[in-house]
Amino acid sequence: MSLDGWAGPRADGYGEPVLIDALKDRRYLVTAGPWRSLLHLALTALIAAPVGFGFWILLLPWLVVGQEVTEGREPKPAVVVLMILSASLFAVAGPAVALPLAALERRRMRIPAPHRPLTSGPLAWFTARYREESTWRAVAYAVLLALAAPLLWLGAALVTVFETVLLLSPWIAEWRLGDLVIHGGPESVPFQVIGVALLPVLLYLAGAVAALHTALARRLLGGADGLRDRLTEVSLSRARLVDAFDAERRRIERDLHDGAQHRLTSLTLQLGMARLDLPGDSPAAEPLGRAHDQAKELMVVLRDLVHGIRPQTLADLGLPAALWELAANSPVPVAVDAEITGRLPERIETTAYFVAAEALTNVAKHAHATAVRLSLTRAGEVIVLEILDDGRGGADPARGSGLTGLADRVAAAGGKLLLASPAGGPTLLRVEL
Repeated sequence: MSLDGWAGPRADGYGEPVLIDALKDRRYLVTAGPWRSLLHLALTALIAAPVGFGFWILLLPWLVVGQEVTEGREPKPAVVVLMILSASLFAVAGPAVALPLAALERRRMRIPAPHRPLTSGPLAWFTARYREESTWRAVAYAVLLALAAPLLWLGAALVTVFETVLLLSPWIAEWRLGDLVIHGGPESVPFQVIGVALLPVLLYLAGAVAALHTALARRLLGGADGLRDRLTEVSLSRARLVDAFDAERRRIERDLHDGAQHRLTSLTLQLGMARLDLPGDSPAAEPLGRAHDQAKELMVVLRDLVHGIRPQTLADLGLPAALWELAANSPVPVAVDAEITGRLPERIETTAYFVAAEALTNVAKHAHATAVRLSLTRAGEVIVLEILDDGRGGADPARGSGLTGLADRVAAAGGKLLLASPAGGPTLLRVEL
């Protein structure tokens, strides 16, 4: 249980209390729940009092103008100026008041903070907070608390006075209940019994109000917005990881191309020259010939490896040319329709290329297709890549065909992947970036 705000017997999610379960407990009245509910409401009333006072002061010019307009009178210029000033002050100072109030309420009710940590200066800190949705949720909470403050105080006062009068009625000389005049003594005992019977009802009511307030606070001061901020940070982190991976891929390709491939080419040439200078009947001719052939084969393997890491055509000529090259090297006939001209952002080109390469590999291995159509189009700000084959269909990411990896890569680039592959075909893979 929470020590400051009543939290019920168990928790789920981010530790959110299931308050309704405590109210359903038949032992509720003999537990600490009712007293913690009363303490929670008392602290809420104390916190709401200054917030409500400041809010109603700012709201006063609006109430005056509303009354004058309702009565058909033209608002006074001074009141209109005060109304504009109060609105401006609320827009500027509202977050400044709501943020510490929200921090206090989160600490009191064990609510995880939705804000991302910031280490910048005060002005930059406030500017960043001003742009966060969680800040305006806190403002909405402060406004609701301010609006409820008068009702909370008035309701608590009336209930307390009424219950006290009922319980002490036998010792009060004379008291009124509307038009009914009640004299103390034995005549008031039935009212005292009613007061005793109302005590459990009022304790349950206090628990329900505390539960409602806690649920509202958790919804506005934490919950979905904090999760959304964390998911945003995860998405940004994933995009940064993909960028770092692509940068490392380019570095490896450059090192292989400028280092290992250059040296292997030089070695192959030297072996070829030595092979030409060596007589054919020499004992070393055959081993030297095998070494030369293996070096040439290794050059082909290394060239394919470098091409797979970072295709030179993609780097030099762009995505449409790289797709044409993929189609030319595919074992399945591929018709390419690339309507886009010019260069695209590097992340878009790289993602689209490797999606197309993996898709064509999947078609060749699994689809049993006889033809593939690959199209690259632009729809506004969206680049659309589609791979359609006439194979047997039934593509399923759960069977390890690489589709899950493609979807992850597309999602990391801020796009989405759509797949339609009924049994018997055809299969359509659509990527929007």
